[in-house]
Amino acid sequence: MSAAHKPLAGKVALVTGGARGLGAATARALAAQGADVAFTFVSPDSIAKAAAVVADIEAHGVRALSLRADQADASKAPKLIGDIIAHFGRLDIVINSASIDRFGTADDPLRDDAMFEHYWAVANGGFRAIVRAASKVMGDGGRFVFVGSNLGVRPGAPGMSDMASIKAAIDGYARGAARDLADRGITVNVVHAGFMQTDINAHMRDAIAPLLQNLCIKRYGRLEEIIAPILFLASSAASYITGAIIDADGGYNV
Repeated sequence: MSAAHKPLAGKVALVTGGARGLGAATARALAAQGADVAFTFVSPDSIAKAAAVVADIEAHGVRALSLRADQADASKAPKLIGDIIAHFGRLDIVINSASIDRFGTADDPLRDDAMFEHYWAVANGGFRAIVRAASKVMGDGGRFVFVGSNLGVRPGAPGMSDMASIKAAIDGYARGAARDLADRGITVNVVHAGFMQTDINAHMRDAIAPLLQNLCIKRYGRLEEIIAPILFLASSAASYITGAIIDADGGYNV
């Protein structure tokens, strides 16, 4: 992409959960559009993957920063944002892609409530802390994009009650934050990501396959199909869109 066609040139973006799957692909796509990109990861197993993402970002002629950070620990959010400001001098775009799968029926006697609380901390508590910390240093016209799911609207199958509660909370918080930050021209939106084939969900393919038949478009989504609305919402072209939820899920909720 030529310099004249890099709409995010001069911007700095943070992608949480950016070493694998959709997060890594989003980090690369932001770099391709000219943004400097910071991203987080938590697992030591992702160190090599993070290094590869850094190399891919820098190949676009922009700067990259990988940060090992546990989003479940909300107290670490101010330092995370401070490290990004110290490195790049600014922060314009935040994409929340960090997530954990959590399945189990409501009456399952073996459900681990501690694991649910951890998932809640990652998907909701930790990112709320990041929004609070980032919005204090973000200039007017900043962008927050949450990667959510229509499971919060329509669970679709047994065993998704925990996931549904967590995903619904993401939508509600985004709409509230959109109201809070609108006077500064900062937008907050959600992209409901559909089923994708990534290394993160490889162990779930057999469970997901029947659910594809519930879609209008009966196939997995391609990463670029999910990333397209994320990039749009992160751009200046989306300056009049806030509190919105965009479904990129093949018609799951139709």
